[in-house]
Amino acid sequence: MAAPVAGAMRCHASFVVSLLILSGSASGQASYHLIPQPREMRGETPITLTTGVTIVRPTSDVDRFAADDLAESLRERGIRVAAAPGGARITFIRAGTARANALLREHSLVIDSAMRDEGYVIVPDARGLTVIAVSPSGVFYGAQTVKQLIVGSGPGARLERATIRDWPAMRYRGFHDDLSRGPIPTVEFQKKQIRTLAAYKVNVFSPYYEHTLAYSSNPLFSAPDGAMTPDQVKELVAYSKRYHVDVIPEQEAFGHLHHILKYELYSPLAETPHGHVLAPGQPGSLAFIRQLFSAIDSLFPSPFIHIGADETFELGRGQTAERVRSEGIGAVYLGFVKEIEAALRPTGKRFLFWGDVAMNNPELVKTLPKTLLPVAWNYGADTSFTRFITPYRDAGMETWVAPGVSNWNRVFPNNAVALVNIQRFIRDGQRLGATGVLNTSWDDDGEALFNQVWYGALFGAAAAWQSGESSIDAFASSFGRVFHGDESGRIDSAERTLSSAHALLSKAGTGDASDYLFWLDPWSDEGKLVAQKIRPVTHDLRMLAESALVLVAQARPVAPRQHDALDAVSLGARRMDFIGMKFQFADDVVQMYALASDTTSKSPGRDLADITGANGRLQDLRDGYSLIRDEYEKAWLKENRPYWIHNVLARYDLATQLWIDRANRINQSRQQWNRTRRLQPAADIGVPATMPGLPLLPPA
Repeated sequence: MAAPVAGAMRCHASFVVSLLILSGSASGQASYHLIPQPREMRGETPITLTTGVTIVRPTSDVDRFAADDLAESLRERGIRVAAAPGGARITFIRAGTARANALLREHSLVIDSAMRDEGYVIVPDARGLTVIAVSPSGVFYGAQTVKQLIVGSGPGARLERATIRDWPAMRYRGFHDDLSRGPIPTVEFQKKQIRTLAAYKVNVFSPYYEHTLAYSSNPLFSAPDGAMTPDQVKELVAYSKRYHVDVIPEQEAFGHLHHILKYELYSPLAETPHGHVLAPGQPGSLAFIRQLFSAIDSLFPSPFIHIGADETFELGRGQTAERVRSEGIGAVYLGFVKEIEAALRPTGKRFLFWGDVAMNNPELVKTLPKTLLPVAWNYGADTSFTRFITPYRDAGMETWVAPGVSNWNRVFPNNAVALVNIQRFIRDGQRLGATGVLNTSWDDDGEALFNQVWYGALFGAAAAWQSGESSIDAFASSFGRVFHGDESGRIDSAERTLSSAHALLSKAGTGDASDYLFWLDPWSDEGKLVAQKIRPVTHDLRMLAESALVLVAQARPVAPRQHDALDAVSLGARRMDFIGMKFQFADDVVQMYALASDTTSKSPGRDLADITGANGRLQDLRDGYSLIRDEYEKAWLKENRPYWIHNVLARYDLATQLWIDRANRINQSRQQWNRTRRLQPAADIGVPATMPGLPLLPPA
């Protein structure tokens, strides 16, 4: 084990626990690490794939796609896919055929009504596995499980044979991706999202639009290359269909419309001037909604459309103030939701809407059309989410639930919070009859990277497919092996370590590892207050973040898949480490400058050199921002269009320049000391004379 990791073992008990995973051999770990876990499974003796795999291609086009998708996946892993004497064999057949019936009888298995739409059976024989399903999606999901039953790469890979009966707990298993607060993914990356999520049995993908869908009828508010065009939408929808994924667009139709309403052409529709919320009762509001959704209806064949309608905080503060005073905010809100549904009803779609506002008026909820589909959402690690669902269940409405991956405003997702939120919200949703899940990612401050959220995305996929409360521990011990092909356990340990780093900051009272902490100037008034809280944990924070970096680096040679996602994990760990370094080194500079300024000091020149010089603390802070800037830009462009990135890079440039300017001012003071043996007062050059709670060092 490398020295940095050994050091972390001595310094942080929780990290010791995570590293103990690495002490055992991979062969001693439990087999059948599958995401999602099948309902029923019995293991058999594995087969080594020395001579490769034969995939018996089905006769129907749609089933051949599932077989070809499996073949392509195995070739990418260096596994030979060809007819080979003695090689393993994967066969796909539809239920109801004589061969399928015989195999089911032989293994005492049945395909019942719950399995017809998306379920499948896998049965082993001496040479391999046979997938049996009623539907094309069942065949496809069986093929995805076979991918995971083949462990390893190249001729050393093995097929874990098993008998499996499997079907989903929830009909709609979705992921909701924010396309309106900065990052706009390329179509190629969206295709990667679709096929990767589908591999874990997700069947809904929901892109979120405020102003980032290009409308020919309203060309003003979408920025050049900052919106999906109709042709790009059609391309993505056609691609998704092959993977049994329904693309359900969300176009905000009530709140969250500032990037439209800020324009003078649309400002009359706003509840408040240039605000965020469309004004109910304003004659142009419904006409505008009809115009947008007419285009959406022509682009997205899904039977569902999401109209948003969440967080309408401005309602009643402007054009509807008098109505809200007389009728109440709940009545005005729900009245407009009903008007939107009635205006769009001729499309024949069903309309999803966020449930956060309406749930506060359970009696009025009962007046909503039963065809509306509320999506209950909350992102905390609560013990129960019943209260978010029951207002709609009690009104007889079909309901979906929406947990989240806790990536917004953070240098890396807080997966400890995310997994508990996902686990319990979906558990309660299933118990209370919810039929769907929209696991959500948000890009609130525009800095989020999707390659950092696969952990939460895959757990959401598992929890939606699996029945009841899904095991976080089982997922956490399977993710690295399944997603990255890492049988060493190091990636799983790195993910746990980064969650521990978040928890450390939360316990210190600074929140978790947020973008706010990353950008905060430790010498600002707010920075000085935060420094007092974070100072006791900066050492352990850095040990955790740096150990995660080491673990990921050690895993790379044995983790052949999804290296872009590993790059994003490393970037998150590096940003966490820099939070601790920044506060540490800012303290060091204050102490060193005070020491150099002490007239009794015998070596002020040495202290000044440690502050600013070839290896000075200020140069370290400059280098930290500039290095992370370059890594961040590379990570962004692996996923996204160039649109919007300069808003983030400008922050890196300004932060880098801040520490360069401070180094220059101290260098000038250093030159003055060389001439006069006097330093400028700290306050005159922007260095705090003291920091609250930070002791000054005695002179040498």
